[in-house]
Amino acid sequence: MIGEDGPDRAAIARVVFNDPEQLDWLEKLLHPRVVQEHSAWQRQLAAGPEPPAVTVTEVPLLYETGGDKRFDRVVVITASPDVRAARRPVDDARAERLIPDAEKIRLADYAYVNDGTLEELDAFVADVMARLTA
Repeated sequence: MIGEDGPDRAAIARVVFNDPEQLDWLEKLLHPRVVQEHSAWQRQLAAGPEPPAVTVTEVPLLYETGGDKRFDRVVVITASPDVRAARRPVDDARAERLIPDAEKIRLADYAYVNDGTLEELDAFVADVMARLTA
């Protein structure tokens, strides 16, 4: 499943999303490494001459893995199921592992349903950034 160009993600997905034990094994292997890399990145930024006031990290399965505890604030950006399906069909095996959007929105510090224009999304992001840096 690893070729000259790196891992064959489709082949790995076919295995792990059809076998809960394989998925569990892969997540136990990868998640600690991802957390380690993210922590190293945050330390590197903080030690720099001009540390950023805000850093942004996209985390799939944030609440599902308890990853939200590692962050000061959580922003959830979602979309209606129709819009999401048009943008990127979700595999049923993945969908059953996700907590409902309503629960993610309830848990988040900031939330936005991205069914509008790019300008509306930009305005939401600008508002959140202003609040975080105030």
